[in-house]
Formats: sequence, C-alpha cells, structure tokens
Amino acid sequence: MSVILKVEERAVRPRSIRKKLRKEGRVPGSVYGKTIEDVTISVDAQTLDKTIRQNGLNGVYTLDVNGKKINTLLFDYQLDTFTKDWVHVEFLAVDMNEETEVEAELSVVGTAKGMKEGGILEQSLYSVVVSATPDKLPEQVEVDITDLAIGDALTIADIPKHDDYTIVNDPEEQILVIGAPRAIEEIEETEEGEAPSEEE
Repeated sequence: MSVILKVEERAVRPRSIRKKLRKEGRVPGSVYGKTIEDVTISVDAQTLDKTIRQNGLNGVYTLDVNGKKINTLLFDYQLDTFTKDWVHVEFLAVDMNEETEVEAELSVVGTAKGMKEGGILEQSLYSVVVSATPDKLPEQVEVDITDLAIGDALTIADIPKHDDYTIVNDPEEQILVIGAPRAIEEIEETEEGEAPSEEE
C-alpha cells in the first residue's frame, strides 16, 4: 500500500534557494528514475518526518507533483549531524510490477538456548538485501535464534523463505554465532598459553 506525499517543484538555481527552503520549514529534494524526467522538489519537513516514521524507509510513497502522481521509494537522504533535521531527500520512481532491491534490517527474535547457559550473542550482519515488487518490500527480516546452542551459527541459508521477497545475499554469509562464555574462553586461552615448567 502506498502513501500519498504532496511535494512541490522547485528551481535549481540559485544554490541559495535550498537554504531559503530549509528556513521556511521545507526540505529540498529530487525525483528520478528510468521512466520519468528528473524533477527537483521540496516537501514540508514536518510532513516528511511524520510520514517516514509511520511508513518506514522501505515504504512506497506516491508523490503528488502538481497533480501528477509518481510511485517512488525513498532512495537516499541526508540528516543534519547535530539536529537530525532533514537536509535533503531523494526519491526513486518505480514500476509497481517490477522487482527492485533494497536493504532491510535484520531483527533478532527470541533468546537462544546457548545464551541461557551463559553463551554470548556475537552478531556480524545487521541488514540484508531483499528483492521484491515495491509494495512487498519488508522493513525488517526476522531471524529466530531460540534453538541455537553454544557454538551454533546462523547463516542467510537458515532464514525461512518468504513468499513476498527474496534475500539476495550469499546463502553462506554468517549472520551471528552463539559464542562460548568469556570466562571459559579466557581459562582455555590461559592454559594453552602457559609456558612449560622447568621440571619438564
């Protein structure tokens, strides 16, 4: 399901116009894609912030540009380092019947058996690339770790297949492992590193 976001066309020159727009509470941006001519736009900052928070980074946004509707995905954006205000936003026009690739966050679900025994969750991958039609792109991909014991690892291949999207990453890529308790690891490392005694 798409969300309508009303935007306005804006001039490209002079460059100072972007600063002026931000002072007026608007965010400069652009829309581009294979099927449309590039359009420079501005959007109300509060409306943009609220809409993205409610619908996610992978939501479909139907931009209303002077009455013309364009189905888009949020392609890129820039936030102010200190205030976290929107500085610039880019939308990519998409065909709703054509698959596209985006990043989706990995969400770890459950508590591993190994963690209950003192094991430590060591995660190395926090997002995956998924392919789907724009209306079926997930914001998150859940991975259940409930049955993992100490020493068990979880890879891309272990994620159950989903009807709506396909994960593009290498199936053998590791997501996480349930490591041994630190105390045990340190004892083993100490024993392995001990120098032989003089009597030996």
